[in-house]
Amino acid sequence: MSLLSRRQFIRSATVAGLACTFRRASAQSAAPVLGQGEFRYRVVPGWGVLGADTPVNDCHGLARDREGHIILLTNHTANNVIVYDTRGRLVHKWGSTFPGAHGLSLVAEGDREVLYITDLATHRVSKTTLDGQLLDEWRWPELTGKYESEDQYRPSWTLHLPSGEFYVLDGYGRDYIMHYGPNGKFRRIFGGAEGGITHWGPHGGMIDHPLSADPTLLIAMSDQQYLLRLDVNGKKLSQVELPGGNPRQIRRHGDHYFVAHLADNWPKDRSSRGYVSVLDSDLRVIANIGGTPPVYDDNGRLQPMRHQEEVFLHPHDLLVDEDQSLYVAQFSSNKTYPLKFERV
Repeated sequence: MSLLSRRQFIRSATVAGLACTFRRASAQSAAPVLGQGEFRYRVVPGWGVLGADTPVNDCHGLARDREGHIILLTNHTANNVIVYDTRGRLVHKWGSTFPGAHGLSLVAEGDREVLYITDLATHRVSKTTLDGQLLDEWRWPELTGKYESEDQYRPSWTLHLPSGEFYVLDGYGRDYIMHYGPNGKFRRIFGGAEGGITHWGPHGGMIDHPLSADPTLLIAMSDQQYLLRLDVNGKKLSQVELPGGNPRQIRRHGDHYFVAHLADNWPKDRSSRGYVSVLDSDLRVIANIGGTPPVYDDNGRLQPMRHQEEVFLHPHDLLVDEDQSLYVAQFSSNKTYPLKFERV
């Protein structure tokens, strides 16, 4: 190749490289900005998309370990648990025994972290190490007398106190809440129809203010379109209406709460896409990511919300990292991998 040809080749390659970089930057900048006020986000294209050898079905639960890995729970038995780094690359995967994998909770036990997984199909709660070793499991609470058979019990999520006590939400069964001691022994059952909890209610939730003298259970009441606050013995303290939403999980980050809405008025409208709400410390909605701006009337009542951008498809769980990035796992979303959003 002559000197002139080499110069022409280098110049062409440089131009092509710059054009490729420009196209990638343009695609990034073209992504719509979602949300309102201080809570605005842009999707990170292609984050977490893996090959055919690491498939997902429904993406149900998310957690983050001490090393900063993002842990995904899916009901695909080729790999029920998929572990990502923050760039969306596969770290490792495991699990083939959770056909109804649904709720995922990461709990610190001294120097180690463990996972609690609820399974709708096998009617059990499993406790595992981060790499999948089974440590314990809890099946249907037969001795309570609230269930005639195991298939009536379909646990959706677990909530954990710092003491080691935990609660199991039977969100797809009979809407009871089971309370277990730090040794895993059953303590009490409350809720259900006689406790004033309507069916398709206690889906996900969290222990709020776990370091205070009075921790509470804050529960996402899915089809009932509100958040329910209970004391640790099951006494109702308050509820917060979220009209037009379908709260499946609530996570706290700093002074704010993030709520994943599966859809608008689900199950009446199963084709609606859903969105994510941001609430302040008083549980007042201040932004909707992918949804309409929140509006309160003169009496302080939140007006019905709905999705606005065609970005989400049934948000089911979420988390926020220290960089303020948002991760969202989605149910019944055509086997899509989790979404990552950077805060703008």
